[in-house]
Amino acid sequence: MRCVIARFPFDLTKSGVEQSMSGITPQPVTGVSVTINGQTYPVMQVGEVITRQNRRDFTPQEMRRALTRLGLTCHEARPVAPRRETRDDEDAFGW
Repeated sequence: MRCVIARFPFDLTKSGVEQSMSGITPQPVTGVSVTINGQTYPVMQVGEVITRQNRRDFTPQEMRRALTRLGLTCHEARPVAPRRETRDDEDAFGW
């Protein structure tokens, strides 16, 4: 399937992406992620591997759109836990 990422056309297939990512250790997920071969990868890491471009050249939305069109499962970023407010009678350590 032809996908345009960072203004460059790529002919990508689901099996080709899976093959490219086999043997690559997933980085910690901090944003949008994708499941490939049972592993969860950040979409930016996958984009860097399959396009051989710098991560600054494309957006997570571009990668998510392309990977979803290929039939891969993408996941939203995990919500950040809210910071716990300290009470007046507590210090920063919660004592």
